[in-house]
Amino acid sequence: APCPQWPYCRKRCSYCNFNTYVVPAVDEAAMGTCLVREARTLLRLSQVQRVTSVFFGGGTPSLASPRTIAAVLEAVAGAAHLPTGAEVTLEANPSSASTPRLAGFRAAGVNRLSIGVQSLDDAELRLLGRAHTAAEARGAVEAAQGLFPGRTSLDLIFGLPGQSQDTWARGLEVALGLCDNHISLYQLTLERGTALAAQVWGGALPAPSQDLVADMYQTACAMLVAAGFRHYEVSNFARKGALSTHNLSYWRAEQYIGVGPGAHGRFVPWGEGGCSREARVQTLEPNAWMREVQSCGHGTRRRVVLTPLEQLEEVLALGLRTDEGITHERWGHFSPHLSLEAVFGGPGEARALQQQGWLLLDGSGLRCTERGLALLDSLLPDLLCQLQHC
Repeated sequence: APCPQWPYCRKRCSYCNFNTYVVPAVDEAAMGTCLVREARTLLRLSQVQRVTSVFFGGGTPSLASPRTIAAVLEAVAGAAHLPTGAEVTLEANPSSASTPRLAGFRAAGVNRLSIGVQSLDDAELRLLGRAHTAAEARGAVEAAQGLFPGRTSLDLIFGLPGQSQDTWARGLEVALGLCDNHISLYQLTLERGTALAAQVWGGALPAPSQDLVADMYQTACAMLVAAGFRHYEVSNFARKGALSTHNLSYWRAEQYIGVGPGAHGRFVPWGEGGCSREARVQTLEPNAWMREVQSCGHGTRRRVVLTPLEQLEEVLALGLRTDEGITHERWGHFSPHLSLEAVFGGPGEARALQQQGWLLLDGSGLRCTERGLALLDSLLPDLLCQLQHC
């Protein structure tokens, strides 16, 4: 699954610490040519035969022209088999999601949109430093649903400074009336170096209590499940089977190829004679990355061969985020000699977590209960510790 990154934004949001750049002018032709070249190079190195999904992330990929998106998809299809109907997602901001623009992306081969709504309240949007209003968000979602019916996802953020349980529940109710069959909810994290963190830590804005944030999450889960959504991953909800193929492949620890400045990947570089899964990170700064792609075909800055234990740690940490958990078959693919039962079935942390009702280990595999999903971050260290001592 290739993940091309468009690193540019019109403005920086107050909470964002992603690898994004606000520049006076973007050389789109050069950036597009380099994305195409790196996608070809890395697909050749991976020797992947078949691509299950493509995800255009960022930055703000909806600022790229449909022509650039089409060129990257053509490069992917030329280097590996891209089946008709394979999921091709583009992240879009409401401020760059007019109907003609979205129609251009659909013509380019995009068939799923993920819209960064974040809030449907103008005061909250200003706090987050978003470039759009609530009315623009509603208009973008309606335009998207006309072009991508059943395949338009919304992102919302909760746990904002000053946000109450009531304002969150009301905002989610409005979003439910507007949304399609997929919704992603993200708890606001205050990241060092962001404007919002400086305001909260400096005392200018109130920090929400952890208990309130936990209650907001539980309220949202209950509301979405009542509205017919399946809570299939910690932050993601889908109904009518509209799960994100791309994100599922990531949580199932399948291979993915990061293309573009700062992109992350996990794949086996068979084309270079490698036989172990590698963690790869591309050069962060766009101009430096472009120079590297122009000179040697790709801009990989860091590559680390993952040990068998590191691979199992990723399988565990990612797989437990989903409602299906880690199947015996998937675990066996990464751990042919030590079963889930052998690692987590005996006395120890996992058994205690099962007795407390947070975890299940049965014929299907290892997974969190619904109550356990909400506490995953606090359960993981004990499970990783048990894995390391096998």
